[in-house]
Amino acid sequence: MSSAPAAAAPAGTAEAAPEKKKSGKGKLILLAVPLLLAGILAGLWFTGILPGLLGLGGHEEGHAAAEAEAPKPAPPPVFVDLPEIVANLNGGAHRQSYLKLQARLELAKAEDAERIKAAMPRLQDMFQTYLREMRPEELRGSAGTYRLREELIVRANVAAAPAKVVDVLFTQMLIQ
Repeated sequence: MSSAPAAAAPAGTAEAAPEKKKSGKGKLILLAVPLLLAGILAGLWFTGILPGLLGLGGHEEGHAAAEAEAPKPAPPPVFVDLPEIVANLNGGAHRQSYLKLQARLELAKAEDAERIKAAMPRLQDMFQTYLREMRPEELRGSAGTYRLREELIVRANVAAAPAKVVDVLFTQMLIQ
């Protein structure tokens, strides 16, 4: 009997060894299969197939929502012509200089046109007063024209409030 247990012991160790190898493969399979499934699901999700299959909505619904929220186009601009303005410029002791100016006011809303027309005498007075204090060198170049435009917008908005003047467009500006 002494030989039987000795023979059984090596056989038991031989059986124990394959079980360890088998459990290593089992762990590998248990780890690899979920990772493989996760990779496949991620690929399907990012290609847009999985959300469509699950009824979660795809890109089409997102585009439809974006189109529904898109702002309506702005109404066409409204312009009001200013009467021609001729003003003496502040030349100091030097020779006299004059500015001849024709411009249009761009308004935010069409209903502001009547308010602007009603405030036209006040607008002309404010513009004339401002222009008489300007020197010819202040109007030179695009920077001078830009500053003049900005000042006239501010003065027009003050004179014709609550009407909103968006821009002053020069149609003619002559300095002599």
